[in-house]
Amino acid sequence: MSQSRALSFLEAAVNVLVGYAIALATQFAVFTLVGIDARARQMLAVGLVFTVVSLVRSYVLRRIFGRIGRTR
Repeated sequence: MSQSRALSFLEAAVNVLVGYAIALATQFAVFTLVGIDARARQMLAVGLVFTVVSLVRSYVLRRIFGRIGRTR
């Protein structure tokens, strides 16, 4: 059974949001350890941009692989 577009998007969104939370925690820790001085708002903004890119990437790849799976 193939996955609907809505379910593909939901899966990608949950995956990316969990990744975003982990990335932010890591970013705050690593930036502090290596002496990078960035404000929390800056880190959240940069993380958000990368999260949107990651969400689109995940969704597109899921749809491509779903289509490949249906052609076999």
